[in-house]
Amino acid sequence: MEITRIDVFQITYNLHDHKYAWSGGHSVTSFLSNIVKVSTDQGLCGFAEVCPLGSAYMDAYARGVPAGIQEVASVLIGQDPLRIRAINNLMDSVMGGHNYVKAPLDTACWDILGIAAGLPVCTLLGGRYVDDYPLYRAISHGSPEEMAGDVSQYRSEGYRRFQLKVGGEPNDDIERIKTCLKVLGPGDVLVADANTGWLTHQAIRVVNALADKDFYVEAPCPSYEECLAVREHTRLPFILDEVMTGIGPLLRAHRDRAMDVINIKISRVGGLTKALQMRNLCENLGIAMTLEDSWGGDITTTTISHLVGSTRPEFLFTSTDFNSYIDVQVAHDAPRRKGGRLAVPTKPGLGITVDEKKLGKPVLTVQ
Repeated sequence: MEITRIDVFQITYNLHDHKYAWSGGHSVTSFLSNIVKVSTDQGLCGFAEVCPLGSAYMDAYARGVPAGIQEVASVLIGQDPLRIRAINNLMDSVMGGHNYVKAPLDTACWDILGIAAGLPVCTLLGGRYVDDYPLYRAISHGSPEEMAGDVSQYRSEGYRRFQLKVGGEPNDDIERIKTCLKVLGPGDVLVADANTGWLTHQAIRVVNALADKDFYVEAPCPSYEECLAVREHTRLPFILDEVMTGIGPLLRAHRDRAMDVINIKISRVGGLTKALQMRNLCENLGIAMTLEDSWGGDITTTTISHLVGSTRPEFLFTSTDFNSYIDVQVAHDAPRRKGGRLAVPTKPGLGITVDEKKLGKPVLTVQ
């Protein structure tokens, strides 16, 4: 089997809630997503998606994806998509970094492999452990009362895990966390996610002021060293996200006992192949995980579900369903939340049918 063509489509998603805000005054009202189709000489096609959270969040730029893929794709034409490790090695040899560019090409090959083998991707990733799993809901940055109201609303819809967007003025964030904790029920989980928005002294103020509360602290500061300094000042459970870019940072953080949970975003680490390596290592090291991506729609949500479905349940901290936040469906059979949970597809490959009419014309074709 050989890759004969690679197409990149771009599609805009609008948010049902109109705005999504996080630390540093950053916010978005819509997302530009890149959907990649890899075609083969045997008629099999694989799909994948990469959707950065705007251009201010980490090293990813949605409008730059087609240009990056053009750099990589020409060397993939004629290659066997079933040799996924070789595909990754080839991409890494022609482009350093830019994991978000290479991630959809890797994931589309997993889709093709599953279709060719007649097996769901979750089976290929190690075997299905669960048929469905619990989700978290991200709570956009706002006033304490607004955020608590959102928690209550989504709790009524079945969610029991909530990720508060904090990372602002410490006194305000302390009130946001306290107010939201009051509306939780037994067994609910609250994560205060600063998205690297605090300075070290600000983060320490927050964790010290709330030392007697029950919640998780996520990604307080921009650098690993700053996050580690905060970790050393608190006994609250700790999550590292943005600084977890690969196996090297993961091993360093484990050595330093820098976290209790890590967030693995598929496109940030380079696709399913590298996310799988990190997932397996975390299971062996005893580290719980949030498994997700930066953002996306039906294809991203489905891809995440296969990684989650093949993960030992005791190591899954949580995940999310991006396609419930947005207004566009590109696959009618993609998994959708029910009562705060998401099902893992059972059909071969990613197990969804992408409606190419909704994608429009490709912005890039390499063949």
